[in-house]
Amino acid sequence: MKIVIAEPLAVAGIELLVAQPGWQVVVSNPKEYAQHLADADALLVRSAVQVDRSVLQRAPKLRVIGRAGVGVDNVDLDAATEAGVLVMNTPGGNAISVAEHTLALMLAMARRIPQANASTRSGKWEKKKFLGSELRGKTLGIVGLGSIGREVVKRARAFEMRVVAHDPYITSKIAQDLAVDLVTLPALYAASDYITLHVAATPETEGMLSTAAFQQMKTGVRIVNCARGELVDEAALAEAIRSGKVAGASIDVFSVEPPPAGSPLFESDAVIATPHIGGSTEEAQEIVGVRIAEQVVEYLRNAIAINAVNMPALTPEQYRALGPYVMLAERLGNFAAHIASGSPRGVRLVYCGKIAESNTNLLRSAGLAGVLSRSTAGRVNLVNAMQTAEQRGWLVAESHERRSARTDTIRIELETDRAVTTVEGAVFLDKPRLTQVDGIYCEVALAGFLIFMKNRDVPGVIGHVGTVLGRNRINIANFSLGRRDTAIVPGEPHEAVAVVSTDELVPESVLAQLRENPAVEFARSVELPR
Repeated sequence: MKIVIAEPLAVAGIELLVAQPGWQVVVSNPKEYAQHLADADALLVRSAVQVDRSVLQRAPKLRVIGRAGVGVDNVDLDAATEAGVLVMNTPGGNAISVAEHTLALMLAMARRIPQANASTRSGKWEKKKFLGSELRGKTLGIVGLGSIGREVVKRARAFEMRVVAHDPYITSKIAQDLAVDLVTLPALYAASDYITLHVAATPETEGMLSTAAFQQMKTGVRIVNCARGELVDEAALAEAIRSGKVAGASIDVFSVEPPPAGSPLFESDAVIATPHIGGSTEEAQEIVGVRIAEQVVEYLRNAIAINAVNMPALTPEQYRALGPYVMLAERLGNFAAHIASGSPRGVRLVYCGKIAESNTNLLRSAGLAGVLSRSTAGRVNLVNAMQTAEQRGWLVAESHERRSARTDTIRIELETDRAVTTVEGAVFLDKPRLTQVDGIYCEVALAGFLIFMKNRDVPGVIGHVGTVLGRNRINIANFSLGRRDTAIVPGEPHEAVAVVSTDELVPESVLAQLRENPAVEFARSVELPR
């Protein structure tokens, strides 16, 4: 396993990676890391390295990109997903640092600390000029109550501020627990003396602090942005400061970084600017460095994706509980793709029992990955399976049958231009097993080399299979049979299926010999991981 660290990382995080048996850890830098990508399994970055499509093309073995921090603006998520590369970040690792920086900027504006510092250092003593104001009693409007926003709430309470917040994804119960008034965005604009932003840059939030937004605010409002530069229309903010609508702004992030020297924001000393250092503390860098190392180890060792950005999000406990069923879904999909005839055009997954009450997004992706792996030249896995299926125009559906059942099961219905193939399975002793094919009970381990057969249930078929395989010196490890309870045509032999486990892959020439028996209608080899 080769791990490439492209930017500075906490020593403790590096030591954790180096301690993994058999791992090669390359500590590089943004200028030289690319030369190590050809056989890299993991790439760790912060914010300087731009991981775009060209970088991913140089890393054909790459399995995971770890971003030591929150934002993943520097990673092309679409390209990573297409390549089947998991992207993970460390949300909340620098929450306290950013929250403290937010309060520091608010205090700096309230007491005009940068201006007073510059005046005093220049030899002046302007006590009357720098009359400040208290935070106590002021209303703070927080846009976004994620991990950082909540830490800001705690600290604002210490300054006896009234806090209002807007976050459409937060329940009233959470707001109540935080002792925060949850309000609409226009109401927040109208009520706030200070406004601080703590949301991600999305199409909905881009340029949210616009001319129209400033018009809804109090005269003399102060703005803090330690989130994303794209959230603020910088020209509109500069104009609002010139007009006196906005009394001050503290900006740690800009739409272009570093901002150009002629930025209109720098025309007024009412603007405090810092170089994107909200999360740059010794403590935060230690936390995110160790966390991203731990997450990469967990993913590469145990296939548990924590804080995944481009894959269904589950807790480690959920991953461990669903792990055997992820394997079951993938192998069922692979088995179905082996035995189906025609070109696939749709997949339906049916979950029965308690598992139907779980978050099944991961199971869906696993089943699709199994089906796709049979016919796709590129890498298909949990990360890009859904995207790949959509690109092929497949219809993907899920059904949750929460009926009482002794065993949790997954059923995959693979529709092609010829027919629908149905396979069902369950987990026994943490191992995936096939239980039904096209509604016919037939139990076998979903592992190793298999032969799947359809035949008419008449005497001599089992003997014929044994004779053909024996003649070709192929050992039978297990033989599972099943047939329909009733004949499709009254008076005719029942339809039967057989799954034969062998010690080696059975070649097409031997399958042709099996088909020589007129009762054998279908025979195909299947190879699954052991």
